[in-house]
Amino acid sequence: MSKRFTDLGMHPEFQQSLTNLKISVPTDIQEKTIPIILTKNQDVVALAKTGTGKTAAFGLPLLQLIDTNNPNIQAVILAPTRELGQQIHANLTAFSSHDSSISIAAICGGIPIKPQIERLKTETHIVVATPGRLADLVKREAIDIKNISYFILDEADEMVSALKDGLDSIIKEIPKKRRTLLFTATLSGAIKQLVNNYMSKDVVQIEADMKTVGHQGIKHQYVVVKPIEKLEVLLHFLASKEGERGIIFCKTKAAVNKLAKKLAINKFSSGAIHGSLTQGIRDRIMEQFRAGHIDILVATDLAARGIDVKDVSYVVNYHLPDTYEAYVHRSGRTARAGAKGLSLSVIQEEEIEEIPDFEEELGITFRQFKKADAQSIEENNTLLWAKKIFKTKPNRTVSENFKEKVKTVFHHLTKDELVEKILAHHLAEVNTNKLKQDSQKNKK
Repeated sequence: MSKRFTDLGMHPEFQQSLTNLKISVPTDIQEKTIPIILTKNQDVVALAKTGTGKTAAFGLPLLQLIDTNNPNIQAVILAPTRELGQQIHANLTAFSSHDSSISIAAICGGIPIKPQIERLKTETHIVVATPGRLADLVKREAIDIKNISYFILDEADEMVSALKDGLDSIIKEIPKKRRTLLFTATLSGAIKQLVNNYMSKDVVQIEADMKTVGHQGIKHQYVVVKPIEKLEVLLHFLASKEGERGIIFCKTKAAVNKLAKKLAINKFSSGAIHGSLTQGIRDRIMEQFRAGHIDILVATDLAARGIDVKDVSYVVNYHLPDTYEAYVHRSGRTARAGAKGLSLSVIQEEEIEEIPDFEEELGITFRQFKKADAQSIEENNTLLWAKKIFKTKPNRTVSENFKEKVKTVFHHLTKDELVEKILAHHLAEVNTNKLKQDSQKNKK
């Protein structure tokens, strides 16, 4: 029989909040973690893939442990990105809807700091923060974290690499007698070092069912391409997923910008996010994606942290990630909340040998995705060309007199005849361009 949250020691009022959110059965990591956080005093290291319900695993027991009669900050939750911080804040607020006396503040980078300083002057029990902004507020003496009881690190594997300086300065400020709860998708060397340096010796290690829960519902596939055909194969795949939402991951900001531009030229409903964009632009694009106004998000790994969007049906690794944990975080953007999803890696011949390493390390199986043949690619390119014409706005600067002259040329053609002639002209141009390219290659 499936357990309920009350069976794990949670108060009934939390069960009511979860019922309102249509959450009824605890996930594996929640079932293993919640009782330990509630009943023990030890530090906890929880190993769980993205999308397994980590926020509730630490958030629910933390909310129950908060003493609302104590007006001081009792817990700090660190997240690597503002997007994830905001997501955690929203989840905790929803979990505690039964108790308005629990005060939770989000203090993340990328937005003005003064309103956050003002917010911290009011009663606050839990702070959700990004390392850089929290370190800044500590330096300004705008926040007091010297007496906190709980220190939570979510997606710690990202913070010990990209955000280590801010994390180190914060750990120096918090009391040694505190409880640290660390959640991570992988136990890298840097994470183990963090555990050794900053957590108690009798730390409790919890591991979710890593080989099933974290990847449940995700098909892992790869397609082998030549560099020259990489974009066309991607465009063919995206055309087959029209109307579905997906995220494409690139290694660098420059690659994100370049690919996003190509998608825009081909009239795909898409947007791009990376660390060099202003927070306002990132927020606007994310809101458009969440609301379904755009179907495709092109992103770097760090910028995509915290994206918890339902109905993301596929993820594309346009470049294979450098680390196994990055693959875990990427693929975990799809198949959330029990849904199904696809994680497709677009690789080159020399990268095939890396696939078995990913399989062994992550306990997953890749299947080869059948690449579209030349005729299908050509037909898709022609359809994209047709959509460009369809979505082209009329040129209002052209005189009516000239328009009439052009219409006169076509006036005796039916619609079908006109389409056939335009299509034939386009295909002839495509063939001519191919012959030119082949000729240039042969000269080289």
